[in-house]
Amino acid sequence: MSFDTTPDRRGSHSSKWDSMESIYSVSPDDGIAMWVADMEFQPPQCVQDAVKAMHDHGVYGYYGDEGDYRAAIQWWMSERHGWQIDPSWIFTTHGLVNGTALCIDAYTSTGDGVVLFTPVYHAFARVINAAGRHVVSCELANNAGRYEFDFDAYDAQMTGNERMLILCSPHNPSGRVWTKTELQAVAAFAKRHELILVSDEIHHDLTMPGYTHIPTAHIDGISDRLVTMTATTKTFNIAGGHAGNVIIKDPDLRARFGGRMAAMGISANSFGLFMATAAYSPDGAAWVDDLRAYLDGNRQVFDAGVNAIPGVKSMALESTYLAWVDFSGTGMSMEEVIERVQKNAKIAASHGPTFGLGGDNFLRFNIGTTRAQIEDAVARLQVAFSDLQ
Repeated sequence: MSFDTTPDRRGSHSSKWDSMESIYSVSPDDGIAMWVADMEFQPPQCVQDAVKAMHDHGVYGYYGDEGDYRAAIQWWMSERHGWQIDPSWIFTTHGLVNGTALCIDAYTSTGDGVVLFTPVYHAFARVINAAGRHVVSCELANNAGRYEFDFDAYDAQMTGNERMLILCSPHNPSGRVWTKTELQAVAAFAKRHELILVSDEIHHDLTMPGYTHIPTAHIDGISDRLVTMTATTKTFNIAGGHAGNVIIKDPDLRARFGGRMAAMGISANSFGLFMATAAYSPDGAAWVDDLRAYLDGNRQVFDAGVNAIPGVKSMALESTYLAWVDFSGTGMSMEEVIERVQKNAKIAASHGPTFGLGGDNFLRFNIGTTRAQIEDAVARLQVAFSDLQ
């Protein structure tokens, strides 16, 4: 398929387009939605065909016999990530925010601390706080425009009240792909402080050339405290299917998680399962390879244009379709930066402070759209900050 042509999503109950005026004061009539982390692209034909087959059958009942679905997940993890999993390890949740909330419920108690390496995906803090737990913000070190861990500082922050660590791998919002050495250090930190390690790997398929995602499950000696979360939703742009996978090797952790799912009466959405089964296939894999190449082109265009604005710097993107842009060099307040981006450029981008400690002076731009729209966005930003040229 061509990624240069996309359907008009305005008026389609798209959160990204139909909510941006109320949240960002950017009209969908002449603005660009670059905030919510879904793409503008239709999913591969194999997914479209699966939905059409459901339509043609015409009965939308309960989903039974998950054998094909689980086999597809096994195949994908083995073929794309070299990770061998057993079908019995897989739980299906209503997306990974739901999966995160279930982990918090299963493995922590009211008042416990949950560690986040910030800035990080804002939904983590939202569900932690809503569950009556405490966010422990361990700020990533920004080393010349590249995020790194500082475990000496994190060790000093721990009080003994922490029970869980949520890792975003690859990292959202910066797109960092953690190295094996870094993941080993994360695992060691979790063991030192007796933390359950929940690794959200939803962006694991969307790496840039030269970067390879390493499943946290490949780190030795961590399986007794590891919960891995994956999904088709970001990779194939089918987030509305609300199907996420929580994969747990350890029997005790698996029993505790399964018990909370059973207590809450959670079962899968058949639309999400049919789409995921179709997506995790050779046809789906070929589409993802084409998508990654296209996103890399978008990255190059976006970074070249944004980095040409004095005082503005986009972090080097190693994965995802989310550009993390630092405006601190402009000397402007966050309020002025936002005013220029939203009012002058008419672009809705995610505000950095919502990602927690360390997010000040940043905006996150979704580049999962057509090349023409990326070029338009870059031109608008350059005009909005033209007095800096």
